[in-house]
Amino acid sequence: MAEITHKRRGELLRGIFKILKAHPDGLQAKHVLSKLEEVVPPTEFEDTNYPSNPNQRRFEKIARFTTIPTVKAGWLVKEKGNWSLTEEGLKAFESLTDPENFAKEAFRLYKEWKQGQPVPDVPEGEEDANAATTLEEAEESAWASIEEHLLTMNPYDFQDLVAGLLQGMGYHIAWISPPGPDRGIDIIAHTNPLGIEGPRIKVQVKRRSDKIAVDGVRSFMAILGDGDIGLFVSAGGFTKEAELEVRTQEKRKLTLLGLKKLFDLWVEHYYKIPENRRKLLPLQPVYFLSPKK
Repeated sequence: MAEITHKRRGELLRGIFKILKAHPDGLQAKHVLSKLEEVVPPTEFEDTNYPSNPNQRRFEKIARFTTIPTVKAGWLVKEKGNWSLTEEGLKAFESLTDPENFAKEAFRLYKEWKQGQPVPDVPEGEEDANAATTLEEAEESAWASIEEHLLTMNPYDFQDLVAGLLQGMGYHIAWISPPGPDRGIDIIAHTNPLGIEGPRIKVQVKRRSDKIAVDGVRSFMAILGDGDIGLFVSAGGFTKEAELEVRTQEKRKLTLLGLKKLFDLWVEHYYKIPENRRKLLPLQPVYFLSPKK
């Protein structure tokens, strides 16, 4: 945008990075932008709305659009509405303290990523910003709705959803825990219908919103036999200590599956999932005109 200088972009970017530095696991974009207004107050121009969309303030759109080079530079990761800094992003934030230099370096790396294709030094206008961020906002809104649906689902429906996904992936479900105590196992699956060949897959499913700590992972590993493969599904994800425990484990084979990866697998295998279980998370594709890369 002609009205936005490199210095101003750098101020917005460093404000965003300052917020994310305090959240190592990342933060939803809507929360980042809400906090940004306190860290970097909008200018008079940024505080106005678009003539074509009276309900859309420029500030949030400009801030979103400004982050695009940092994503391509490898400084910022956006995943289903969650923004987080990479190690390179943290280093850049610490070393490039001047806002203008910070923005210029991001744009330099962006151009490098573009492999010499003609890229303007600055975005060309408000239409470019709107086109580039509309899809991003739509994806965030869609994921927020899906996430809420999954997190508020009946725990046994969520368990059936996991079983349906495994079926869609080609596994054979031998047993699903009925309501009541399950002694740590919710699903047992095999790679073939009779369970004669291949390992037995034991699955634990937690539809709770908080992260599973390392003790929870260790408790699950304790009930895995030497020939078993474990799958731990947690809607709230896992702590870094729990993930490290699994990565360094040598005696037990265990995979951790959080909500985002679960959803990605659901999409990938959607039409192979049995219809009765597909209804637990029905999806409808919506098509947008993709902005030019």
